[in-house]
Amino acid sequence: MAPHFTSEEIDEFIGRMQQQRILVLGDIMLDEFIWGQVNRISPEAPVPVVHVNRESAYPGGAANVARNLADFGITTKIGGMIGEDRFASRLMTLFTQSNISTEAVLSIPSFNTIIKTRIIARHQQVVRVDRETRRVIEREEIDLLLHRLKSLIVDTDAIIIEDYGKGFITQPLVDAVLSLATQHKKVVTVDPNPQNPLDWSGATLVKPNRQEALTAAGVTFDEQEHNIHEIGEILLRKWQINSLLVTLGEEGMILFEPSEPPYHTPTRAQEVYDVSGAGDTVIAFYTAALAAGLSGIVAAEIANHAAGVVVGKLGTATLVPQELIKSFQMNNP
Repeated sequence: MAPHFTSEEIDEFIGRMQQQRILVLGDIMLDEFIWGQVNRISPEAPVPVVHVNRESAYPGGAANVARNLADFGITTKIGGMIGEDRFASRLMTLFTQSNISTEAVLSIPSFNTIIKTRIIARHQQVVRVDRETRRVIEREEIDLLLHRLKSLIVDTDAIIIEDYGKGFITQPLVDAVLSLATQHKKVVTVDPNPQNPLDWSGATLVKPNRQEALTAAGVTFDEQEHNIHEIGEILLRKWQINSLLVTLGEEGMILFEPSEPPYHTPTRAQEVYDVSGAGDTVIAFYTAALAAGLSGIVAAEIANHAAGVVVGKLGTATLVPQELIKSFQMNNP
């Protein structure tokens, strides 16, 4: 049974989370959205003709995690690679507008900023256009980043490593960051990428989705819940971590902690319009709650409610404290 929280407890949780200072490291992208409507099919090909009404852009990838935190009122820093192009300039402007610190952002002349452009019509995504070239971070760039992190980490309560598999997150970088975090006793949470298998030993928590967990554990895909429990035990041992949080889509999420029974929390979503970025919201809010000293179960409930709010919005969305409070109220009548 899910724990019941009073309004006073929820307010206290939010207040403690907003006092945290969190650094997000990962693949930075620009999310562009072209919004319009479809009234006819093109005579040139069997595709819809989208009449554009407006355009918008937001920090994407690992930067969407940072945006989730900042929009909630949490002091946030972002680290990653961008190019020296107009998209990079747009991203830096967006970071400034969201009050996200960019001291750990590396501007690389030979790197092209990653852009994902989504065309939306009638509340549905028509097509997504990706502009990206995978580039692995180099040793001298890691050294430059670590030089900056040594001063930044002192004023940081937790670090989120967000791996989208674009080349920024590598084993040498992970090892150096985990060593630095251990030295300063900082919480480190990880959103892994199965196409980039790394050793996460020393991390506080790793958060794969179901398919990523299956891949990491080397288990054939199977929807049966007893296999998820088996996978949880395998990954706790494999990664030598304190906690494992597996997101299960419409079935919610399940938390594994050594010497504790698995804790399953069903989805809190009232409506689902778009699951884009829901995993970003989960890792952001779980980390903020954990850094605030809340238990793994409480952190999982907060993250689950937060994700339930954003999937009810179109596009990569965020939420504010009042929306989180409302979600708890609706699910705790």
